[in-house]
Amino acid sequence: MSGPLYGLKIIDLSRVLAGPYCTMMLGDMGAEVIKIESVDGGDETRGWGPPFVEGESAYYLCANRNKQGITLNLKTDQGKEILRRLIVGADVVVQNFKPETLERLGFGYTEMKKNNPGIILASISGFGTTGPSTHLPGYDYIIQAMSGLMSITGERDGEPSKVGVAIADVLTALFTCIGILAALQHRNKTGQGQEIDISLFDSQLAALVNVASNYLCSGTIPGRLGNDHPNIVPYQVFSARDGEFILAVGNDRQYLRLAKLLEDETLLSEQFQTNSSRLEHKKELVETIAAKIRLKTRKEWKRLLDEAGIPNGPIHTVKEALESEQAVAREMVMKVDHPIIKDLQLVGSPLKFSDTPVKVDRHPPLYSEHTKEVLLQLGYTIDEITEMTQRKII
Repeated sequence: MSGPLYGLKIIDLSRVLAGPYCTMMLGDMGAEVIKIESVDGGDETRGWGPPFVEGESAYYLCANRNKQGITLNLKTDQGKEILRRLIVGADVVVQNFKPETLERLGFGYTEMKKNNPGIILASISGFGTTGPSTHLPGYDYIIQAMSGLMSITGERDGEPSKVGVAIADVLTALFTCIGILAALQHRNKTGQGQEIDISLFDSQLAALVNVASNYLCSGTIPGRLGNDHPNIVPYQVFSARDGEFILAVGNDRQYLRLAKLLEDETLLSEQFQTNSSRLEHKKELVETIAAKIRLKTRKEWKRLLDEAGIPNGPIHTVKEALESEQAVAREMVMKVDHPIIKDLQLVGSPLKFSDTPVKVDRHPPLYSEHTKEVLLQLGYTIDEITEMTQRKII
């Protein structure tokens, strides 16, 4: 194992996506991650398919590499004792039980730090540990709805729409990872750990960024704009002679280059000189540009716009994106050795370190694959492990 987080030990009590994706990132950076699953089937995403590959779900595979996998029955005293031993030797615990569940099991932060004052507990939930919604389950779809995200996603006259991936989970994973790294820095200075209370709801609200700021500053409730941008124009989908592509003009200099490229004097008139005035006359502007764009193919526009330094891009399918020259050059699809799946491919890490590159040292673990190995390291004997297996403690 290697990486910038080499030497850190993470206990992963989470499941589904936000927690596992966070711990996978920590594992990608070299931390030792032990994923703990229940003895009655484990992480729900193991069954979230099709597609399955040799019995392993694609969903589970996307967020669980670079981990060891064990099973524990935390309803038993022996199962709890194993977890206590693991926590004593750990740096970070990540969990996404409903609030107060961990406390009822005897593993709240107050209890953890008695034997490990430096422990960092990252607790992920739907709505956090305070407020009237704290008891509600946190599903990404619900969070997208309640956070306002769906109200601004979709066509102007269509129904609200969710984002095509579980974006609230992914954002929460990123915020949790940042919080853990900050808490580790604090511990380096003070020797003290702390608890991080992070919710999907808070994370998605924070990720509304300029849209939330627009409302807070103006009092105007944002609506759905389809593929348009609330603050910039032209910044949307345009139809070329053979299909659609994205044109994203981010400033007045780029707009001037576009106007000259399109060779239409009306585009150089005063009412289109600044972004603010372009927004005021958006309908007329877009109609004029659209008429010009329809005259050439996407390939022709790609060449002309790139040469002029005007941001643009094709609308790829997932296949086209993953197989693009850029994705290949950035090693964003990697082959991973797996004991039962031949030629397993996973999406690579976006983190590109110059001295400590991300590596996949461990495949996404099979169910309970490393239970025996981890318990032997904790000092349990083969006979004890066999007995606990028979009693369904592990």
